Amino acid sequence: MEIRHVVVLMLENRSFDSMLGMLYPSDDHFDGLTGTEFNTWHKADGAQQNIQVWRNPALDANALCIPDPDPGERFTDIQMQIHGLAASGSTHTYGPTMGGFVDNYVRQPPTTSAPDPHSVMHYFTPDQVPVISTLARAFGVSDRWHASAPCETWPNRFFAHTGTANGYVNNSPTHFPYEMDTVFNRLSDAKEDWRIYFHDIPQAATLAKIWGGIFTEHFLDFNTHFVQAAATGNLPAYSFIEPRYFTDLRGSHIPNDEHPPHNVAYGEQLIATVYNAVRGGPGWKQTLLVITYDEHGGCYDHVVPPPATPPDDKKPDGFDFGYYGVRVPAVIVSPYVPAGRVIRPPGLTPFDHTSIIATLRGLFRFEPLTRRDAAAPDLLDALAAFKGGPDNDGPPSIAAPALSPPAAEVARAGARPLNSLQKSLAAAALHLPTARTHLWTSIWRLWSGKDVSPQHATVAEAATDVATHVNRFLGRG
Repeated sequence: MEIRHVVVLMLENRSFDSMLGMLYPSDDHFDGLTGTEFNTWHKADGAQQNIQVWRNPALDANALCIPDPDPGERFTDIQMQIHGLAASGSTHTYGPTMGGFVDNYVRQPPTTSAPDPHSVMHYFTPDQVPVISTLARAFGVSDRWHASAPCETWPNRFFAHTGTANGYVNNSPTHFPYEMDTVFNRLSDAKEDWRIYFHDIPQAATLAKIWGGIFTEHFLDFNTHFVQAAATGNLPAYSFIEPRYFTDLRGSHIPNDEHPPHNVAYGEQLIATVYNAVRGGPGWKQTLLVITYDEHGGCYDHVVPPPATPPDDKKPDGFDFGYYGVRVPAVIVSPYVPAGRVIRPPGLTPFDHTSIIATLRGLFRFEPLTRRDAAAPDLLDALAAFKGGPDNDGPPSIAAPALSPPAAEVARAGARPLNSLQKSLAAAALHLPTARTHLWTSIWRLWSGKDVSPQHATVAEAATDVATHVNRFLGRG
């Protein structure tokens, strides 16, 4: 097997069942939805109501933004989602039931619109998310890929980059500087190139070990550089792609990260762009593309997270990371993957985000970062089991949804209050050093300073501020 380029696109906050649960209905070899799964809503007056999984047949913007408002995704929220209403505290002594999604959703802080308890039980059908569904059927899908931890975005993205969350279970409060060893440093030590392609801010830039002038060239704008690199055969050994998290009024761009309640069709556009670029490039036969999501974002999934190997002994928040998070979509694209395959690891340990590190380790020969990625199954064994060559070229291209957000939609998106992820990213941007600041000076400033959280009234206001700080970090202004 000759894989020289690994490309990972990590989107936001959708569970496996919500996106791909109906990919292969009534298939004994695919652990999806039957359509009869439900959660019980325990109402304040003592009444109970079963809320079943469902689909909205519409293909309008409202349907493609479900759930709205955004579900809870902090550690305590996920405890309730997995373990039920009894697990409303920070402990996890109750058996996992996957029965607390509705109860947790209706208990979120009040928003401008009251949460519909049905929202978190919603799923999309393949015709509603045709890009990711087409790729899953044309190549492979894993129904055994879990978020690395029952936590929100930052801890799970840290697992993808470092094999650990350093013991922290939430995005906020932040704990700068984050000095974990990274897969990017390991690749550099192995003389292998890497790039982080981003839209507005790379969350990966929170990792201090990849700060400094030597690494600045590794952070590149997705729209300017990724397609060109793929077309010219200049993709590095590892490409990690981050979506757009904010609304940019100047460029008339809205988020394509699929974070609820962002419209999933814009994420579909991004997936198609990535696939078309690698499929049409000269390096296609040596490419492995993984499309996944950092965590489930409060959307329902029926599979109980299994036990996991703790990455280390750090427990500042009291959790040892001894079990995985909720399942997330994972589509495995490569000419080495026969069409229609359901890809599972060889043993009982599921894939998780540290399987990315394990796969890179198998290809480029470097030591594990933590106990978690050392124990993680990689994708190479799964692909080798197919005992075929790079024979599946898949579709020559995939048509992305023809969407261009009208001015009114951009304005509405820009005027929204920030979600928890956007707040944490705005704080991250403020803490980034400038390109002219000495690395250790920046780290010392963060160690001795206070966690500062900027106050932005709207997403658009934050986007402008974030752009300024990111450009200074990269030496672009």
